[in-house]
Amino acid sequence: MTEAGQAGQAQSSVSTVHRLRSVLAIRPFRRLWFVTYLCSVGDWLSLLALTGLVSEMMNSYRWQSFALSLVVLTQLLPGILFAPIGGVLADKFDRRKVMVVCDVLRGSLFISIALIGSPIWLFVANFLVGCCAMLWIPAKESAVPNLLRRPDQVESANQLGLVMTYGISTISGFGLYSLIAGIPGYLNMQGGDLEFTIATIAVIINGLLYFTSAILIATRLPELSGRATAKKKEVDADKPGFVAMLRDGLRFAAKTPLVRGLVIGMIGAFAAAGVVIATAKLYAQSLLGGASTFGLLFVAVFLGLAIGMATAPKLARRLAYNRLFGVTIVLAGITLAMVALAPHLWIALLTVMLVGACAGVAFLTGLTIVGSQVEDEMRGRTVALIQSLLKVVLFGASAGAPLLVALLQKRTISVFNHPMEVDATRPVMLGGAVIAIMLGLVAYRQMDDRREERVLSSLFAAIRGRRTTKGLLIAVEGDTWEDTSVQARRLAAALRAEGIDVLLAADPEHDERRLRAVLSSAELAGVRAQALVAAAVRADVVERQVRPALDEGAVVVMERYVDSPLAHFSATSSLDHQELEGLVDWATGRLRPDLTVLLDRPSADRKAVGIGHDHWRVQKLLSEMAAADPDRYVVVEAEGDADAIAERVRATVVPLLATRKRPVPEAAAPSL
Repeated sequence: MTEAGQAGQAQSSVSTVHRLRSVLAIRPFRRLWFVTYLCSVGDWLSLLALTGLVSEMMNSYRWQSFALSLVVLTQLLPGILFAPIGGVLADKFDRRKVMVVCDVLRGSLFISIALIGSPIWLFVANFLVGCCAMLWIPAKESAVPNLLRRPDQVESANQLGLVMTYGISTISGFGLYSLIAGIPGYLNMQGGDLEFTIATIAVIINGLLYFTSAILIATRLPELSGRATAKKKEVDADKPGFVAMLRDGLRFAAKTPLVRGLVIGMIGAFAAAGVVIATAKLYAQSLLGGASTFGLLFVAVFLGLAIGMATAPKLARRLAYNRLFGVTIVLAGITLAMVALAPHLWIALLTVMLVGACAGVAFLTGLTIVGSQVEDEMRGRTVALIQSLLKVVLFGASAGAPLLVALLQKRTISVFNHPMEVDATRPVMLGGAVIAIMLGLVAYRQMDDRREERVLSSLFAAIRGRRTTKGLLIAVEGDTWEDTSVQARRLAAALRAEGIDVLLAADPEHDERRLRAVLSSAELAGVRAQALVAAAVRADVVERQVRPALDEGAVVVMERYVDSPLAHFSATSSLDHQELEGLVDWATGRLRPDLTVLLDRPSADRKAVGIGHDHWRVQKLLSEMAAADPDRYVVVEAEGDADAIAERVRATVVPLLATRKRPVPEAAAPSL
């Protein structure tokens, strides 16, 4: 690997850590993350503890063999029945109170299982615990975006949540059960109903975990009661009834292309996952393996999931979420077909890992879309709908796949006059792959908002770490127009001196005059109207100058492109930042800079030039944007005269271009 590649890789690693730390630095989210840990440990611990308790309560070998299946089944059923109800509760009532009540009920139900000691009540209580979980999860998931500072932090928050739920908590839950189950061995205890006692202790500890979660939410997380805007708080009291909200949620999912595509894609993904789960045991046998092969297949799937969740943010920088979601589901279907055709164990393990990676990208992308693009008032019902589909489709696929396998049976076919045995799991997996591919394509068509771009070229460019356009967009941002205007010109001149084809997009002074002329001639006094006009001016520049230049391979330098106007309108008006982000995305076609130079004026210089309070707020917002996305930003001190600042900008930007695919004239295309 070249030094530039190593530097880029190191910078990416540091930036990822920085992104996650910036989210964990938000105290309410950090506390909710710990609450997620407690509840997830309780979920995994309950799976083992209740299975052990059922085995001890029932003497029949047949019933003991169904212990795990019955525990899982009674936790899946509530998702089919109660997930939509949880979504309505999350959108209608105080989410913190919903979560507290659910945790208290879950803790009480687990304690009652230990005290009553009846297998029938165990399954009834476990079913009720699942019902509470279906009310708790939508409230928690829909509240997360409101705890964050910026919409682009939703993806990092989802990464942390998935790592906690399926990584740290899984290890902790299974490890805790192992410690509890090993108590007799540690103390050299023998005789009596030790195994029953140990299982009972595990169930009681499980209940205490949920009680602890309820206390923390009630006393340390008042932020969960909030909504995204004050306007929504005023509307909460006038919300329609329960049935009407449920009906509105279903109508919203059916009529909104984004959510409709998301739901269709999730159905395809969950159907394929259910087929894999139901056929994994027999598929392992078809590879001439046993229990160890079965275990290796699951390790490969979870390893692939981890890889997919880790790489999703990098892919999303180059391929829009709305496109990435459908594409990865189609790829998951294609790789599942490869799994069905795999002749050897190692090929099967590799392809299963690819299925897991595609699923990991799709799952994280879907959660990010819900958290960042679905309105707060509909988010709870959308999360609940996805949770309900997960349970229903998984249950149906897990039950239907074994029936298909039993009907098809093993077949012997002749290949070049040689008999070949085909296991029934192979065609069933192929069927699941076809379903995933078809529904993934439908989801892609529903959600794709950039149909003029070819998806395959965009996807291959994203995988290779390259942009779909040939050029490079550099933005110069700051809290004063004078600084950004001068430094944008100086940077463009410096890059031309390096032999690079550079376009200074529009004339900054002319652009500013045009905006002010439109505002004054139209006599637009409202802030929303001014924001729309500013977006229109930017959209015109992007379509007329920026995109054509990028397509031709030029470096485009533009001052106050997106971030400075965003920070200005957010700091000086009551407009919601998320609404402004959506307006900017629509106006620019989601074209964001490859590199943003943020001019940071020191405090002494601010006082000297008489910068007011609004400029302080603008600079603070710009600094928060830079901290949230360090991959894209470089911060340069704007201290001293224009020449000194220009030299700092040049010295910072030119070396960074060496670590990126810099556009150069065709006659000279050196490797950078």
